[in-house]
Amino acid sequence: MRMTLQFLGATEEVTGSCHLLSVDHEHLLLDCGLIQGGKADELRNHDPFAFDPESISAVVLSHAHIDHSGRLPLLVKAGFDGPIYTHKATAELCAIMLKDAAMLQTRDTERVNKKRAKHDLEPLEPLFTVEDAEQAITQFVPLEYGQVTRVIPHVDICLSDAGHILGSALVELWLGEDKFQKKIVFSGDLGRAGMPILRNPTLVDTADLVLMESTYGNRFHRSWTDTLAELKDIFAKTVNESQGNILLPAFSVGRAQELLYLFHLYAKEWDLSRWRICLDSPMAIEATRVYVNNYPLMDEDFKRFTRQHPGQHPLLSNVEFIQTTEESMALNEVHKGLIIIAGSGMCNGGRIRSHLEHNLWRPECDVIICGYQALGTPGRALVDGVGELTIHGNSIKVAAKLHTVGGLSAHADQAELLRWYRHFEGQPPLILVHGEPDAQHGLVDVVNQEPNTKPQATAIATHGDRLDLTALPQLVWKPA
Repeated sequence: MRMTLQFLGATEEVTGSCHLLSVDHEHLLLDCGLIQGGKADELRNHDPFAFDPESISAVVLSHAHIDHSGRLPLLVKAGFDGPIYTHKATAELCAIMLKDAAMLQTRDTERVNKKRAKHDLEPLEPLFTVEDAEQAITQFVPLEYGQVTRVIPHVDICLSDAGHILGSALVELWLGEDKFQKKIVFSGDLGRAGMPILRNPTLVDTADLVLMESTYGNRFHRSWTDTLAELKDIFAKTVNESQGNILLPAFSVGRAQELLYLFHLYAKEWDLSRWRICLDSPMAIEATRVYVNNYPLMDEDFKRFTRQHPGQHPLLSNVEFIQTTEESMALNEVHKGLIIIAGSGMCNGGRIRSHLEHNLWRPECDVIICGYQALGTPGRALVDGVGELTIHGNSIKVAAKLHTVGGLSAHADQAELLRWYRHFEGQPPLILVHGEPDAQHGLVDVVNQEPNTKPQATAIATHGDRLDLTALPQLVWKPA
């Protein structure tokens, strides 16, 4: 029986997750995500797939974030008509996010085509349309955590809670039969123990190969206690000293809901009654409603709170939902007292761009960066200390106070990644994906330091690498 795994995305970078698993003549994709970052990075989304989409029998999707799910409509457009297996909450979120991504593709293409028309150039087509996204959504097969499912011949999977966002899953895969069987565990994006709303990442005992993300492989997040103190201090200083607005670029799924929960829990301690808290993102608003409707997936603290306060939902209690463009524009006329949560989380699109244009140049305002910022994005430029940012064609001076609150990250840091990996019996071979090279090499150095927990083999996946799974526990690479 031939079994190979090829790495075709999120290799030595964080976005574009995509891995091709082949068992005899059947082919399975793990994730199919958009590449995000600068324009040169995003142009790679238009490149043809490195495989025939019609040859793919099924897709297993770890979670809803666009860098894991965003090329599914393109895959369908190119001929894939098979099932997409994922957790039921992920299917609900993708029904929102993929259509939103398609509308953005269409809008951006229309903008480019107006410029091309002035130069008598042929119009371009969007990467995919709303119709493509809607077709992809019909192919989702919702699963529960702990449900063992045969997805292609000789491959069974089981999803477990990864604790990253609602519905996020790490994937256990059993390949082959009897004595030839191999077990692979794909981490997806791992969350963190003890974070609000979601349950802790599931620990897995056994594997013949671990495929693990490494976003923060060389970093340590601040403790939760220190993070809360940091946020309290930011709000206190802004009220007492500068009296401006606070902007929070936030991912519409996961980060936005986490912030709403914190603003509910600490409303009195942080004196938030002085503020008008606005969630200015139609997609985040829809995603919040999905969170509200999936109450059983929350952690015990969240469920206990809702039981003790009937009729007062922690995600809905002290926030205004800003739906229309007109409502969003009106916020730009308010010069103090606003906390605005808006997408996109990396500042490369969405309504946060307009709010940055109107507030970034004002020294009395604050910007809180509370999530991963990919290379080439405006958010990464802010974190790296850029003095000016171009927004809607205008050069905006960066005068607002910038705060990078790493403790809010939904990704496991180095210590948490090591803790998750070291729970496996026998230190199975480890391959790192979904991380920049510095983070990955830093993690490899640490994981190989302790003889008692050193993996049988360690590698960093590079684009196009193809692994012979029948040779495990040895990592034997085959020609691409």
